[in-house]
Amino acid sequence: MVRPFDRTAGDEVQAVFDAPDHVASLAAELAASGEWSVGIGVGAVDTPLPAETRAGAGEAFVFARTAVEDAKKNRWHLTIAGESASCVHAQTAGRLLVDVLTDRSDAGREAVALVADGTSQADAAERLGISPQAISLRLRHARWDIEPSAVRLFAAALDAADHHTGASGARP
Repeated sequence: MVRPFDRTAGDEVQAVFDAPDHVASLAAELAASGEWSVGIGVGAVDTPLPAETRAGAGEAFVFARTAVEDAKKNRWHLTIAGESASCVHAQTAGRLLVDVLTDRSDAGREAVALVADGTSQADAAERLGISPQAISLRLRHARWDIEPSAVRLFAAALDAADHHTGASGARP
């Protein structure tokens, strides 16, 4: 994160990142929560960046505004905007990841959280008071094994979109 989250207007916040992997995982989690609409603008930012995120300028900020307005209207609560044709690939990867995350049951989320923290499936089953077969089934239905690859795909697509615009690498 190059600039931290900063309230811009009403309930909106904005940050600037230069690492697509951090953007990808955070954006998907926030959008999947259903409580945030996430707009990612891909493009150049005016430098030097001001101390406060909300004072930033450049095409990435303009695209982010367009993206968040669209994100408020779609079922994924996620939109990527920019000049690069690769933005559509990043958006598709992000929305597929959001679908994986939002389709999880509460039991699936609980199982994934335990295993993601390094707990073995056997120990997770014991902690949840279920059989090893039941934890395996919960994890399979939660599609937990595809999530890390999906995050990497989303990040790679964001990175490709950023590099196809000749942008500085920072994005709100």
